Amino acid sequence: MNKLFGYILTPIHYLLFGMLLFLFHPIQWLCLKLGGQEGHKKSVDVLNFFLLGTYYILGSRIKFKNPYDLPTNRPIIFIANHQSMYDIPALIWFLRSYHAKFISKIELTKGIPSISFNLKYGGGANIDRKDSKQAVSEIIKLAERMKKFNWSTVIFPEGTRAKNGLIKPFAVGGVATLLKKVPDALLVPIAINGSWKLVQYGKFPLSTGQKITWEVLEPFEPGNKTMEEIVDAAEKAIRKAL
Repeated sequence: MNKLFGYILTPIHYLLFGMLLFLFHPIQWLCLKLGGQEGHKKSVDVLNFFLLGTYYILGSRIKFKNPYDLPTNRPIIFIANHQSMYDIPALIWFLRSYHAKFISKIELTKGIPSISFNLKYGGGANIDRKDSKQAVSEIIKLAERMKKFNWSTVIFPEGTRAKNGLIKPFAVGGVATLLKKVPDALLVPIAINGSWKLVQYGKFPLSTGQKITWEVLEPFEPGNKTMEEIVDAAEKAIRKAL
């Protein structure tokens, strides 16, 4: 039934999702010109609030759990597993108070209304996976902005989406590069569960009636832990939560 209803509801979802991207592209431009980076951020937050609303068209049940009073006056590195592109709007909206930025593929900075504009001007890191020097340089620049503006970053150490929901081993590199520049950043794991089911049949049809949760897990300080121990601790916490 989830697949059957998907044939009916997926076109409506995609239509509204696409309309929002086209609508907010000039809105982002205008907000950036008139309100600078803060104005642009607010437009991106609102866009992702509405994008998240399109999930309900598919009958999705959405829940974001955060029992912790996270600080807004220091950088945070949110370490999450990654299941689908549908992970992103909720993270942008629910973590908006922490100015969370993303590390994205440089290919995404072209050709996608709203999304490409945000990636170009939003302050995140756009990396070329084929050029390790460029990638490290971009992450370092992001870390410097984190330190300067008390921004946060969401990082997916798996490096790619786990399309079947099974977590892939976490890589150390990205977290290590950030922490070298922002050693006092708070580390916060986030367990994402269920978004992979939306795309279990591919891009069409999307699966309907799925429960998707984003759960903020217990924060921890880097302390004297090695980079491997830090990433391993986050991975184990997420695996346990799932």
